[in-house]
Amino acid sequence: MFRVAILASYNGSGFVALYEAMQSGKLTIEIPLVISNNSSATVLETATAHGIKNFVINTKTTQNPDAKIEELLHEYGCSYVFLSGYMKKVGTNITQNFKVINSHPALLPSYGGAGMYGRLVHEAVVKNSEKASGVTIHEVNENYDEGKIILQKSLLLCENETVDSLEAKIKELEKIAIVEAFQALIS
Repeated sequence: MFRVAILASYNGSGFVALYEAMQSGKLTIEIPLVISNNSSATVLETATAHGIKNFVINTKTTQNPDAKIEELLHEYGCSYVFLSGYMKKVGTNITQNFKVINSHPALLPSYGGAGMYGRLVHEAVVKNSEKASGVTIHEVNENYDEGKIILQKSLLLCENETVDSLEAKIKELEKIAIVEAFQALIS
């Protein structure tokens, strides 16, 4: 069985999608570990509620966060790492030794790269009057949003699309895309 660690900075909605898919039998994975760089992240409460070990790792808690994260990934036997809104760049010690997967709220390569995340992506898409947007699930390498694409799902924007409406649609599409990408990865 594949063991997947979650790295999240805030809510970890992608973690919730994976956890629910695991509980329902859609995915045969284990999630033994959640790590956040933010001590106030609600993902920590969610992990605790589900009985999953969780840790806050940042420069306040350890001198070398990437080394500590790698140590925990080995300790918990994780072969996959899912970035569920993790707002820190992961070091090459992690990307080269584990399969690191990210969900990006746009159709890469468009609207990717440093500074393009979450609501900022949706604002740019709406501002540019794009006809479509979507979700890209991809492997993580040393460059922002340039890893191998695993899966993309798209949707058409409405004429009167707002940043809020697009964000809500993308969040729902993302839940489906994350589960489908992991189904493809572990099959």
